[in-house]
Amino acid sequence: MKVMRRYAEAPIRAAFLGLLAVADVFLAAGVLMTALFAFALGMIFLFPSAVRAVRRRTGLARRLNGRWLGEEIAPSYLPPPPPVRPQPDGWYRHDRQLYRTPRWPDWHNRWQWMFGDPATWRDTVWLLLNPLAGGLLLLLPLAVAVFGLSLPWTWHPLGGVPVGLALVAAAAAALPWLLRLYGWWNELFLGPTAKSLLASRIHELNQERVETVDSQAAELRRIERDLHDGAQARLVAIGMTLGAAETLVQSDPAAARALLAKAREASSTALTELRGLVRGIHPPVLAERGLGDAVRALALDSPLKAEVTVELPVRPEPPVESAAYFAVSELLANAARHGGADRVWIDVGSRGGAVRITVTDDGSGGADPARGSGLRGIERRLAAFDGVLALSSPPGGPTTAVIELPHARGVREQRNTEKMPWWKWLIVGTGWGLAWLPLFPQGLVTLVMKLVAPEERSWLLPLYLPDPWSWMMIVFDIALGTAMYAAAVLLPIQHSRRRWMAEAAPHRLCSDR
Repeated sequence: MKVMRRYAEAPIRAAFLGLLAVADVFLAAGVLMTALFAFALGMIFLFPSAVRAVRRRTGLARRLNGRWLGEEIAPSYLPPPPPVRPQPDGWYRHDRQLYRTPRWPDWHNRWQWMFGDPATWRDTVWLLLNPLAGGLLLLLPLAVAVFGLSLPWTWHPLGGVPVGLALVAAAAAALPWLLRLYGWWNELFLGPTAKSLLASRIHELNQERVETVDSQAAELRRIERDLHDGAQARLVAIGMTLGAAETLVQSDPAAARALLAKAREASSTALTELRGLVRGIHPPVLAERGLGDAVRALALDSPLKAEVTVELPVRPEPPVESAAYFAVSELLANAARHGGADRVWIDVGSRGGAVRITVTDDGSGGADPARGSGLRGIERRLAAFDGVLALSSPPGGPTTAVIELPHARGVREQRNTEKMPWWKWLIVGTGWGLAWLPLFPQGLVTLVMKLVAPEERSWLLPLYLPDPWSWMMIVFDIALGTAMYAAAVLLPIQHSRRRWMAEAAPHRLCSDR
């Protein structure tokens, strides 16, 4: 059923994508005219508008490629420049020029970013070649199918039926594969490179570093405040009490003993506060017994009725454990304090080398990270480890929070270095072995015969067709042979490109995100 649906949807998708590709002729012409005005006549202000138009078109192509052609394509652009910051005197600098407002420095930075991004020129090349690729791979098979349907009326009625049905069947069978070939073509030009992945990763790490530094500074301020207001004050009071006891030890031994007893109680309280503070920094149960038992201890201390399920075959790294522990602690506190929950379910497990924790409560719901600092703090803590927090909290509940922290110790990510599957080798072998047949004898040779000796029939099939359809069949044969050679060339290039990206990019860039 799924195969039949794919073959039924292929003509509609091919027609839409092919017509969209043909319409790119007008956009390409506009881009070329804009480039001429921008660089030949000095109207540089037109360049960003043209780039934005091309990027909107390629963004649509990426979305349709993932939705219809089965090849998800991530954007390949370098990160945009940050906003211009004013100098101490309030002016904005760009190179050696000073400006009163950030408008022109920002415009110059964005222009240089667009002009210097290799993806801008790859998008432009794709836009210029896409009408040809879409016309040959998508519209031409549809034209051949229409030609096959018309053969019984334009050619011999008896001979045209089997030939027409054969052409329609061949076009219908080839369309899904031509759609995949068109998807590979899009990925070749619009897919991300190792350089763009690395630049995006550096940009993300810079943002995460800033958020982590802010989070650590806030944590240090909290520890300092707790020490100042709690243990430090009690230690000062103990010192004063011991001083008073020292002065009374000779004159009033009973009062001195009372003061010493009070100092002993204060020291015990201070020790308890220090232990609680240390437990808040890094709980001993987490260091000694791991994440699973630490989460169970949290559940026992929580006022909620908690059910905990733990399946961790490999213990994560200590920083990952600490981030997961405090995230669960914050979620339990939110469920009890703000959600009005009675029960909570906690599931701790692993998935593909990542720690995955699901916390579900039966509270009133309505949790939103944009309105609460606690959830934003969880996101900042997880971001330092490439972790994510997915939250589902409709009004009325329940609230489900999913925490995923990748890169647990003991599990390595699989790089995309596998060999090409057998069916791709089959396409490559068929392309190199049989592409010459439609391209040369039935295509190029027939074209020469049609131009030089139109009355000579020989054994060339297109020469036996009526004149308009003969030309169409010649073009189809040339396009078919070219497409087969293109598939034989592009498939190994695409696979080698993915392997190269997996090996050239840093280890953590190769995970599916």
